[in-house]
Amino acid sequence: MSSELQLKLDYVKAYRENRLNCAQEILENPSLFDELVSICFSPQDKNNHKACWILEFVSYEKLDWLQPHLDFLFSNLKILKDDSSIRPVAKVVQLLVKSHYKKGENNISLSEENLQDCIEASFDWLINDVKVATKAYSIRTLYVLGKHYDWIHPELKVILDKDYGDHSAAYKAVAREVLKKIK
Repeated sequence: MSSELQLKLDYVKAYRENRLNCAQEILENPSLFDELVSICFSPQDKNNHKACWILEFVSYEKLDWLQPHLDFLFSNLKILKDDSSIRPVAKVVQLLVKSHYKKGENNISLSEENLQDCIEASFDWLINDVKVATKAYSIRTLYVLGKHYDWIHPELKVILDKDYGDHSAAYKAVAREVLKKIK
């Protein structure tokens, strides 16, 4: 028998409003969040990509809900293979990394292992055949990480310079923006 969350995800469509409504239901029922995270990293689940869409929207409001799930999330980034799952998770990773390095209170605390998993996944997404939005999130995530790991910016620059001519206008815009900041 399907859970309450699975039944909700069955009805989620790609429309933004539809995804927002489901995310709002999760925000109003935090007890569903653990299962949502679990479904996100269960590629065999038919609602895997939908759960990832919802996780992205919930993360905009309650990024801190991910704190107890960080080891699980980062260690499982590499199991995601579907572009529809990877794109929203890449955005969540970007939000987590930005929060980790942001000055102030209520920041996300990432372990060194989390950061290493993030670096590996971000470079993998950048050099492999995934959609441009995922690559853009990865570029921005690696840019932030490169401020704290001195080897990242030179590697990122090499990849961006090499791949620049082979990509879309959206990729080129992000690459230009980050290359300007690196130099």
